[in-house]
Amino acid sequence: MSASGLDEDIVDQLRCDLLVGARRVPIGRQVVQAWELSSVERLFLSDDSSLVCKIAAAPFTGEAAVLRALNEREAPVPLLHGYALRHKALGMLMEDLGDPLRPPTVPEAAAAACWVHAIPSLIGLPTFDQVMLAQLPERALDALAVLHQQARFLDGGRITLLLQSLSAVAQNRADGAERPPFGLCHGEFHPTSLHVSNIRCHLVDWAKAFTGPGLLDLATWFGTAAEPARLSQLIHAYIRTGGHPDAGADRGGLPAARWALGWHRMWAAWWFLTTAAAGHHRPATDRHHTQVVLRQLLGAAQLLNATPAGTVRDRFATRPRA
Repeated sequence: MSASGLDEDIVDQLRCDLLVGARRVPIGRQVVQAWELSSVERLFLSDDSSLVCKIAAAPFTGEAAVLRALNEREAPVPLLHGYALRHKALGMLMEDLGDPLRPPTVPEAAAAACWVHAIPSLIGLPTFDQVMLAQLPERALDALAVLHQQARFLDGGRITLLLQSLSAVAQNRADGAERPPFGLCHGEFHPTSLHVSNIRCHLVDWAKAFTGPGLLDLATWFGTAAEPARLSQLIHAYIRTGGHPDAGADRGGLPAARWALGWHRMWAAWWFLTTAAAGHHRPATDRHHTQVVLRQLLGAAQLLNATPAGTVRDRFATRPRA
């Protein structure tokens, strides 16, 4: 196994496929990032240039198609030089943007979100419209049932209760999901995904792109612990920069920032449960992921007003941490 948890043989095969296809022979390699389901390394070439090689396992194997479509639109993303698929893993050879000069600013984030959401939806991406958002709690419960059948997440009783509470309000709270901005979303719109150089800003890491409410992208920027007031500032900056003026409108009976943060946390919990149920996360991660999912659902329930005071949230607050 490689440092990222990917099968080393598959990584070597994909790297070889990419280099043969590009007719390049590297003289050195540098690991840039590695985690359980992906790895990124810089390949140094004899002409003093370099390329980035990214290997990703399922469910992150759709990024090449997104990059190719965005390259055709001359969007500010890395240039894709080639890609290959083997054994449910994707390898990509991309332009090396170098190390970022500095972290991005909020105005730069707002501007990047504006051009992303102005691009028409891409074919083949998952869609999170009003119907799909309303189904997320039930789909998460289905994934949890699969995990229980696998003898995993067995201490997820609190997760079940929270998902049931969220399911009871999901239909009403999903109202307005398709109100603009709605379309292409980056899916991992974090400061680490916006690469600032001395030329321009590029958005990288498109593996979780989807079609849906642009507010979910904005909610992602501050991570999963952001407060509505902070997101409201980004929404206002987004509108000033040219984003759709409806971005600040209420949805599902809630202010835009509260709605977006609540659904983003519900989406994050659903993603962890469904990817674990599909076998993309090893059982050894279950204890940690149980706590992550619980934290996201507690936040979602509070933000979406899914848990009346004195019920689920208060009972959980008095229980010892696992």
